[in-house]
Amino acid sequence: MIVLLTNDDGINADGIQALKTAFQAVPGAEVFVVAPDRERSASGHAITIHHPLQVEEVDPGEAGGRSFAVNGTPADCVKLGVKALLPEPPQIVVSGINRGPNLGTDVFYSGTVSAAVEGIILGIPSIAVSLTAFEDLDYGYAAKFAVYLAGEVFRRGLPENTLLNVNIPPLAEEEIAGVAVTRLGKRPYENVFERRFDPRGKLYFWLAGENLALNGGPDTDVGSIKDNLVSVTPIHLDLTNHVVVSLLSQWGLVAGKTPPKGGGIQA
Repeated sequence: MIVLLTNDDGINADGIQALKTAFQAVPGAEVFVVAPDRERSASGHAITIHHPLQVEEVDPGEAGGRSFAVNGTPADCVKLGVKALLPEPPQIVVSGINRGPNLGTDVFYSGTVSAAVEGIILGIPSIAVSLTAFEDLDYGYAAKFAVYLAGEVFRRGLPENTLLNVNIPPLAEEEIAGVAVTRLGKRPYENVFERRFDPRGKLYFWLAGENLALNGGPDTDVGSIKDNLVSVTPIHLDLTNHVVVSLLSQWGLVAGKTPPKGGGIQA
């Protein structure tokens, strides 16, 4: 099994190193790490098109795979790994282990999740893994669970265009209450822009928002983490609201016809 590991915390982050060690211990696994050369958190699904991507192989003599640092985004790393660096496409992409949660609306900003999204765009089963804390982190259980889940995905497969977003409480293994299959919850932020001036007197702003509160029912990723459960959320590429498709058809929006008269914006 060929495994591609990536992240958004950078190739030297403890989380991806824990993943690498765990997967290299799996018999028959060939592990490739293609990750940003520095932290690229909250980079979303950005890709690099206006300057070259530079690649540096790290620890070229290591056994059981190869590691590459890239001066690009997590999505760049997956594209480059699959299309240029690996000898053949991997059987699975695992992104993480992220330092901090990727819950609810976090998935739209997360470089960790976006790397997994790029994997499924390329037709490769993918998992994003996050540890839901920022301090005093022990990645041991998270790496162990990632290996287990990757094995299940490898054996059973996933529906097309679907990834698994995994969030793991920062607890000892014996304190984990179990695993829940969840939906995305809500995790709103208070966006605060600090107004500052540089030494030359030029105005700039620094985004310093914080999470308002964890909220969500027991069937959500947010609620499950509060209950000390590992959250596994299936996410797919189709963002269409299919209920609203039928609603909009009642507005007279029919192919080949001009918009109906009446209604709309009134002067």
